[in-house]
Amino acid sequence: MDHYLKNIIVVSFGFLLLFTAFGGLQSLQSSLNADEGLGVASLSIIYGALIISSVFIPSIVIKKIGCKWTIVASMCCYITYSIGNFYASWYTLIPTSMILGFGGAPLWAAKCTYLTVSGNRYAEKAGKVGKDIVNQYFGLFFLIFQSSGVWGNLISSLIFGQTPTSGYNASTSSYDHCGANDCPYLNITNETTTTTQPAKSLIYTLLGVYTGSGLLAVALISIFLDNIDLKRENEKDGSEEEPFWKKILATIRHLRDKRQCLLIPLTMFSGFEQGFLAGDYTKSYVTCTLGIHFVGYVMICFAATDAVCSLLFGKLSQYTGRVFLFYFAAVTNVACIITMLLWRPHPDQLAVFFVLPALWGMADAVWQTQTNGSQCTKSTPKCA
Repeated sequence: MDHYLKNIIVVSFGFLLLFTAFGGLQSLQSSLNADEGLGVASLSIIYGALIISSVFIPSIVIKKIGCKWTIVASMCCYITYSIGNFYASWYTLIPTSMILGFGGAPLWAAKCTYLTVSGNRYAEKAGKVGKDIVNQYFGLFFLIFQSSGVWGNLISSLIFGQTPTSGYNASTSSYDHCGANDCPYLNITNETTTTTQPAKSLIYTLLGVYTGSGLLAVALISIFLDNIDLKRENEKDGSEEEPFWKKILATIRHLRDKRQCLLIPLTMFSGFEQGFLAGDYTKSYVTCTLGIHFVGYVMICFAATDAVCSLLFGKLSQYTGRVFLFYFAAVTNVACIITMLLWRPHPDQLAVFFVLPALWGMADAVWQTQTNGSQCTKSTPKCA
């Protein structure tokens, strides 16, 4: 196997194991820790901390310990969140959410750096276009990475599926406040058995599996991933190491480039749409109507479609261009949103619960692969 491809596969499977745990746990937060909005609050803290850490932490950490060990250290931050869920409270989830958030930015920055440098080095060695190889590497990464949603959600559904249920109340009035009509500030009680929380033993079993998956990810990266000498890249480009404050100013100066400014709302929307599906759709549509043990199965549809389309769009972009794919994803998202606003969810309409996340995953594959791959290289100074 090619040296570069081997490392991409190792990184991809490391993220697969890590996000099998975090992705499955994230999908359940709004339903599992619904009291006083604890689950949603913890997710908000995660992404708030991630935004702050994106400005200051990645460049410092990657410079000090390199891409490989940055990935390892950041993965350990993710594991603390799984451990915090063993006794979910404001005193455990909020601190571990902050730890995870501050570790998230270095993790993704190191991963993107690793894939981009590897792609450019291989392209230089093979005499190919750097942008195309980088896109293919990101496509392969997201094919493997997005499948984590399949395994993480399958694990949760199989474990929580052991909770006995007595069936659903077919009365339409029982679901009047599900879907777009769900309001967390109204004291509405659903009389069906779908609101029954899983047994504590099942929750602990699930968290144990998720924690073990995260530890395997750390072991895989630590043992099998080769480190990248970024100093060699700087020497090749003739660039010298700059003080930290100059890097901050250089980051701010990126805002002068309209392409960078246009990427910011795209990246933000990518987070918004994932958060909506994981937090609001799972709680207000799936758990409210079908039960918490259906959350995993519904999210598998999203993850599987996302994974397959990530590979497809990673290759397709070199023929269609990124702009066409962005339009396609935007139209798909808008169509799904309109459908969710008008749709009155009911257990008899089971197929709809799966079709919407599948379409959402197809659009998310575009946002993930194309925004991550939208970066300039030496051989492609005018990237989209």
